[in-house]
Amino acid sequence: MMDCPANCPQSCYVDCNLCKPVCVCSVPGACGDPRFIGGDGNAFFFHGRRDADFCIVSDRDLHINAHFIGKSSGNKSSRDFTWIQAIAVLFDGQHKLYLGARKTATWDDDVDRMELTIDGKPVHLPEGVDATWTSTAVPSLSITRTKAANGVLVVLDGKFKIRANAVPITEEESRVHNYGVTSDDCLAHLDLAFKFDTLTGDVHGVVGQTYRSDYVNHFDVKASMPTMGGESNFTTSSIFAADCAVARFGPGHHDGGAAVMSELAGVSCASGMSGQGVVCKK
Repeated sequence: MMDCPANCPQSCYVDCNLCKPVCVCSVPGACGDPRFIGGDGNAFFFHGRRDADFCIVSDRDLHINAHFIGKSSGNKSSRDFTWIQAIAVLFDGQHKLYLGARKTATWDDDVDRMELTIDGKPVHLPEGVDATWTSTAVPSLSITRTKAANGVLVVLDGKFKIRANAVPITEEESRVHNYGVTSDDCLAHLDLAFKFDTLTGDVHGVVGQTYRSDYVNHFDVKASMPTMGGESNFTTSSIFAADCAVARFGPGHHDGGAAVMSELAGVSCASGMSGQGVVCKK
């Protein structure tokens, strides 16, 4: 039994090659007040805006939107605080997967606050760490519990792996960052890690563009909080809509380049997590 690192007590998994816990937020994905790590390995912020949806990956046969929730900073000259409350994954032209964290007043990590649907139908996961649900409609799609509650690994064979943990804003985080969390809403949100097996060279979106072979990072490497702009390019009309300005999903869009591969070490590890720690299985 090993504890999660101090900087991610609720969101880690085991890299079984190293038999070592790794923070979900240290690999390509999105965490917190959204801090993204791109396919190029660089970290950046994309704040979007609260109660809005944005395309974070858009490719010929895969599209991922994120729904942002937020909290006013109380400063008219400053942006709102935002977090990713849910994602929608559109794939194979017709299927729609929803994964979200339910609004919660007081957080209890033993109570499952994740909501999952496939093509509008609820997904009922078996109980227990490492318990796996397999879709009858899409046999290549499986969802495995990585914790007894609030942690899953979503796998579409040959396409992607998404590790998601539902987490709250703690009182300490609220105090340090002045989030102003109230007793009626702990701002439950998702910490996410991605692995994409095959993306085309034309992939786009907030994170998707960082996997392109022609992507150029224009961030100021000296900035403490490099921030991606261009919000209007990524806005969608709803969480299931593939209509952002840079959308590539569906018929009528072309590859624009050869397929590219993304390697996320350890994300396919079958180890589960229980409570604040994780178990490494040989």
